[in-house]
Amino acid sequence: MADTPPHTESPITHDTDLIIIGGGPAGCAAARMAASVGMRSVLIEPDTLCRNLYRIPALNNVLGGCTSGPELADSITTELQSTQLCRLELGRHAAELRAADDHITVTLDTGTRLTAPYVVVATGVGPLQPRDVAWITAPSGLTLPPLWQADTDDAEGRTLLVLGGDRPIGTFLRARPTTETRLLVAHPEADEYKTEEIRDDPRVTLLPVEHLTLHPFEGATVTADTVSRDGGQRAVTADAVYVSIGNAPTAPSGDLSRDADGYCPPAGQHPRILVAGDLRSARFQRIMTALGSGSEAALHAYYAARELLP
Repeated sequence: MADTPPHTESPITHDTDLIIIGGGPAGCAAARMAASVGMRSVLIEPDTLCRNLYRIPALNNVLGGCTSGPELADSITTELQSTQLCRLELGRHAAELRAADDHITVTLDTGTRLTAPYVVVATGVGPLQPRDVAWITAPSGLTLPPLWQADTDDAEGRTLLVLGGDRPIGTFLRARPTTETRLLVAHPEADEYKTEEIRDDPRVTLLPVEHLTLHPFEGATVTADTVSRDGGQRAVTADAVYVSIGNAPTAPSGDLSRDADGYCPPAGQHPRILVAGDLRSARFQRIMTALGSGSEAALHAYYAARELLP
């Protein structure tokens, strides 16, 4: 009687080698790096690739000679669209992320489930709103546009009240050196160091505040009452109001480890979950660091799949 051959389990078949959530600089860099080492990827992005880059009018801290966000975004998008090993799932949202011992499952908003050995999460951050900080009182449910979404016509000849002193204000001003505008920048003490690059611009009036109360909009003007750090009170009037408070992480639900501020530190994640870009920390929210971290995450997945990590 012939011996019965030993039973062997069939290898698990995944939809792809790497799932990438987020189509900004970090996610796009991960897809390009994965393709360069022969890995297939699926990139999930609810909007267009590099959507936030298209809203940055001036760049001065990236390699390659690009001097504006749209120029860099066009370059990245063109390269990614020609990357044959990357399948783009644009207009799709990653609703849930689950990690198992041997695979990752990502559920899309359509209900479709994708599996892969590893996932790169590069969903980035979104602008904080008045309701997210204690030093602002604003009408319930109010959502304000970030300053970097304002164009020259929004600013020319107008006074803009800016809530918060985050660094995109400097980018906004450098991109419009001849625009005649006035920015009233109300900021808490925690933002003091961020205002150093704009405090000498004659178009800027800094308003260090302990608290600001924004009143309901009436007509074409915006009004607010401020309390300074020494207790002084001041009424402020402007033509429009924008936020530059900072950002908050926009990670999918599921098996991601978050810190107290909602960020997802790479070192605290499941071994099959790799975090890249702005989602890692508030300290490294720069285009160049996002590109590098996305590439590094893809290489980590490549070496881990081959058990070549130290």
